Amino acid sequence: MSDSLKTTLQHDLHAAMRAREQVTVATLRMALTAISTAEVSGTSARELSDDETLKVLAKEAKKRKESATAYRDAGRPELAEREEAELVVLEAYLPEQLGDEELTAIVDRAVAQVGATSMAQMGQVMQVAQAEVAGRADGGAVAAKVKARLAG
Repeated sequence: MSDSLKTTLQHDLHAAMRAREQVTVATLRMALTAISTAEVSGTSARELSDDETLKVLAKEAKKRKESATAYRDAGRPELAEREEAELVVLEAYLPEQLGDEELTAIVDRAVAQVGATSMAQMGQVMQVAQAEVAGRADGGAVAAKVKARLAG
């Protein structure tokens, strides 16, 4: 059986520690901490599935993108570069992101499947689209496509 994503992250952390790759070590430690926090949140502690682990990593990657943008806007390029370096490490573990055309095709299929004709059905379309997207695109980007498709 193949290793879980969490196990892979732990092995990669150890390899990065041996290689003295400071950014990778710090980023993987942060990611593993976020995963551990997610595992103990709720009513009982549990092991996250690989899909749930991917969601945690995607959330952390999104935080890095937003922080880098905020630092650039605040005139702090050195901090933005650190966030972007961490983002590169995290993206190595995430599935490849969908292109614009692929995302549009998924939204079109979801609209057709639901038979949506108005914004009132956006939730249903989002549910179908998000199931197919499965972490390969930002939820905000999916929502924007759905809104544009239903409004137009």
